[in-house]
Amino acid sequence: GQDHAWDRQRQGGDNMAEIREGGCLCGTVRYRVKSDAVRASACHCTFCKRRTGSALGMLVLFDEANVEITGGPLTTYEHRSDESQRWIRMQFCPRCGTTVTLKLERFPGACGISAGTLDDPSWVKIERIIWTRSALPWMTYPPGIEQFEKAASG
Repeated sequence: GQDHAWDRQRQGGDNMAEIREGGCLCGTVRYRVKSDAVRASACHCTFCKRRTGSALGMLVLFDEANVEITGGPLTTYEHRSDESQRWIRMQFCPRCGTTVTLKLERFPGACGISAGTLDDPSWVKIERIIWTRSALPWMTYPPGIEQFEKAASG
């Protein structure tokens, strides 16, 4: 099913949104986002750890209509979650391998941007931490952020 909270959030919006830019490591793929983020999450699932080669993944969701990709083209890899059976499509630079965007079956109309690809990621405010049951044992979390053992509802 669809995540109706996502639909409600993306219908709001600020017409004075700041333009955010970023791209891959080698500079072949660039993007521009002309809206505020709908959601920003830190994910500790096994898939995100593997796709990033790190302790977690950080994803910022935008309405895909406001994301413009230049350069490229991107290469797509589709993964199906063994937990939810939903697909996740990673889109990455074929030259340097940087995952730039993710499309998620759970959030139709959304484009996830890998937070580390933003030219300036300092504005990103993580609102939820998911899949804490898969986090590395030394991981600690800042106070005041929603935490979920598995995927968040809504």
